[in-house]
Amino acid sequence: MALAATDHVAPESGVAGPKAANDLGKATAHLRRTMVERQLRPYDVVDLPVLNRFLEVPREVFLPPALEAVAYSDLAIPAKGDSGAASRAMPAPLVLARFLQVAEIQPGHRVLDVAGGTGYPAALLSGLAADVTALESEAELVAQARKNLDEVGATGVRLECGPLEKGVPGAAPFDVILVHGAVEANLDDLLRQLTPNGRLIAYMRLAGGGGMKVVAFERSEGNAAGVRPLFDAAAPVLPAFARAPAFVF
Repeated sequence: MALAATDHVAPESGVAGPKAANDLGKATAHLRRTMVERQLRPYDVVDLPVLNRFLEVPREVFLPPALEAVAYSDLAIPAKGDSGAASRAMPAPLVLARFLQVAEIQPGHRVLDVAGGTGYPAALLSGLAADVTALESEAELVAQARKNLDEVGATGVRLECGPLEKGVPGAAPFDVILVHGAVEANLDDLLRQLTPNGRLIAYMRLAGGGGMKVVAFERSEGNAAGVRPLFDAAAPVLPAFARAPAFVF
C-alpha cells in the first residue's frame, strides 16, 4: 500500500530547503568530502552526479543517534525493522556509491528502490532520477524513511510498503530496479516491471563457485534478462528472495 502519495513530486534538486542546506549540510560537509576523496574515488567511483549526491546528502540523518559517530566510516551499518532486530544493512559508502554508478541512472529514468531500509539510497536517488519509488516490506522502516527523507528535504520519492518480491506493478515500468541485498530466487515479478531495455541491479552468488558479486539483470528489447557480473561485493540474502530449501531424502 502507498504510505506517502504526497511524497511523489518531481525533483527540482535532490536535497532542498534551508534546513538541509544549513543545519544539516554544513555541520558534516567536511566529513562527506573526506569520505568521497578517501573512500569513493579510490574505489573507482568517478561518476560526478553520484559523487555529488554523496557530498550533498547527510548520511547520519538515516542512522540512529547512537551510530552517528560512524556515519562516514567504511562500514555497513544495521537498521532495525518491525521486530526490533536488524533486518537491513546500510552498505558501506564505497559499495553503495559503486552500486549506483553501475546502475547508470539518467535524469529521465524511473527507478524502483527495493529494501532501502531507512531511506538513504532513496535520498541519493532523488537527485539522480526523475522518479523514485522506494519499496519496503516493514512498516517501521517505511516510517523511518519518510521521517528521514522529510528531514533532508528529499523530493521525488514515493514510499510503498509491501512484499519486496512483488515490486510495485502500479508504478511500473521502471528503467532501473535496485535491490539492496542478495537474491537467489523470486525475481520474475520484478523483471516483468522493467522497461524493454531496463536493468535490475542486485547482489548474487553466481553458479560455479566464487564469491558474491553485484550483478545486472539486463533486458534487451523485451527479451528475457541475461545476467552480467559487475564487481565483487557481499550482502545478506533478503528472505523475500531466498531459495526454498531443498528436501533431502
